[in-house]
Amino acid sequence: MDTKNLFKLPSLSFSEELVSILHKNQSIRIERIVSTGQVSDWYDQEENEFVSLLQGEAELSWEDGAATKLNAGDSLIIPKHKLHKVSYTSIKPPCIWLCVFWK
Repeated sequence: MDTKNLFKLPSLSFSEELVSILHKNQSIRIERIVSTGQVSDWYDQEENEFVSLLQGEAELSWEDGAATKLNAGDSLIIPKHKLHKVSYTSIKPPCIWLCVFWK
């Protein structure tokens, strides 16, 4: 069985988020995402998403103007088609996200 360490990061700097697909099949996709200050445009996803912030600090903004601040260890479920965007991610330490997507 192959093991992966979610906290082992590349030593090179990167300007875009680093997305690693850890597992994928017809029903589910599991990703590790590393953010270093990146933010996003609005997402209107076709899938439900479980989000866990393993390291760092982040903020999600919602269509109604509300915001959710996340610290290491926080998690939430984003239902499909819930309009949202990532409005902040810490640089030091970088954000390490564990995300699970399903229909």
